Amino acid sequence: MHDIISSLEDFKAEEIVAISLIGKSSVADYLVIASGRSSRQVSSMAEGVARRLREAKKSVLGVEGLQQGDWVLIDAGEIIIHLFKPDIRSLYRLESMWGLEEQEAESTMDSLSDLHRAAS
Repeated sequence: MHDIISSLEDFKAEEIVAISLIGKSSVADYLVIASGRSSRQVSSMAEGVARRLREAKKSVLGVEGLQQGDWVLIDAGEIIIHLFKPDIRSLYRLESMWGLEEQEAESTMDSLSDLHRAAS
């Protein structure tokens, strides 16, 4: 998880949120959601994150939506990564679908920042 969050921060992702799916879904253990300012940035972030995962010998089972760049999904096995343009993220509101409210999302962001500082 740290590799993914660190990569997203390096690529200037915004509003990074990690949601635990343990006990909620058998598809993955975690969902990571982040935004980029443009389709180009979203696609670039996705390519960079996938490349870094492969370099670290981690699974990248698939990447969808890379050409359009509005919403890119990276299947990293136990972690599913959704990268959005802000307007598309607002439209689908995945955080709400998984029961994460705005206040919890802010708390998650603080926890991710603490985790990143501790690992550095």
